[in-house]
Amino acid sequence: MSELLILIGTFFMFVAALGIVRFPDLFMRLHSNTKSATLGVGCVMLGTAIHFGELRFTVQSLAIVLFLFLTAPVAAHLLGRAAYLSNVPLWEGTLSDELRGRYDQVTHELISADK
Repeated sequence: MSELLILIGTFFMFVAALGIVRFPDLFMRLHSNTKSATLGVGCVMLGTAIHFGELRFTVQSLAIVLFLFLTAPVAAHLLGRAAYLSNVPLWEGTLSDELRGRYDQVTHELISADK
């Protein structure tokens, strides 16, 4: 069972690496890395906990997974927001930009679509 979890985890980390190399803009790369790498590291750490079977390794592995699941989405959000506010270009094929014209750069407030 542990070998299967580690294999699944490495597959997801490989997919995350492919996403970083193949996706055209920063925002898609952030999404790929956050989702796939988080799931990949989570599976590898759970596989490691099962493989060693000791309480110390299990607690450490679960702490790593919990920390990663709590911090990765927040970090990706902050990086994406900073990139958007720094006018990092979107891919030409992007279908919509929901913040264009709705975000006040001075006050950092989102303007309602109703106004």
